[in-house]
Amino acid sequence: MPLVQLSIELPERTWVYDVTADHPEATVRVLAGMPDDEVGFALLEVTAPDVEAVLRSMAGHTLLTDIEPLQLSEGRAIVQIETTAPLLLLSAQASGIPIEPPVVIREGVADVELRTSHDRLSTLGEELDRFGFRYTVESIYDAADPERLLSDRQRELILAAVEEGYYDTPRCCSLTELADRLGIAKSTCSETLHRAESIIVRRFVDKHLNEKPPKLAA
Repeated sequence: MPLVQLSIELPERTWVYDVTADHPEATVRVLAGMPDDEVGFALLEVTAPDVEAVLRSMAGHTLLTDIEPLQLSEGRAIVQIETTAPLLLLSAQASGIPIEPPVVIREGVADVELRTSHDRLSTLGEELDRFGFRYTVESIYDAADPERLLSDRQRELILAAVEEGYYDTPRCCSLTELADRLGIAKSTCSETLHRAESIIVRRFVDKHLNEKPPKLAA
């Protein structure tokens, strides 16, 4: 079953678009979500230099009917929310596709990863169009097509990390140094590397699970 990576531009006037557009330094990670009729519930991780300012913006948004901070530390909060407009969750539910967490949202754009058939992906596209989402298919990886394992951005970052010595032992380049050399935010660098590493590890495991184990010598 193909692994699909989407970049989804959230519609204006949704709470997560408004909050992340007003706080471009913030990252919202959807750790779990569940739609219920026209209401959605979600568990979020919010990170930002001034995370309390982000939480105040969330608390003041009309489309968030409940917000309950569960953990709060410097630069990070775990929050449970209820919203009257869970458009992305409703789109996924209508197309019968479970979205794999975390969904990472920055400046009104969500990076989404899912496993689905081409038919269901087409249905999801129709649902996203219906709710006014604009989206880009970053990559579709099929196990039979190893060249499409990573998106172009992930491939470039992994190769740069190897070249800079990020994976050497001892490490020759820190995450901060790698992000600075590539001219990207540290959080973006970390998230992209994590997703790429996760795909590579899953591909390795899938490949070897499908192989017959070698017989031990008597």
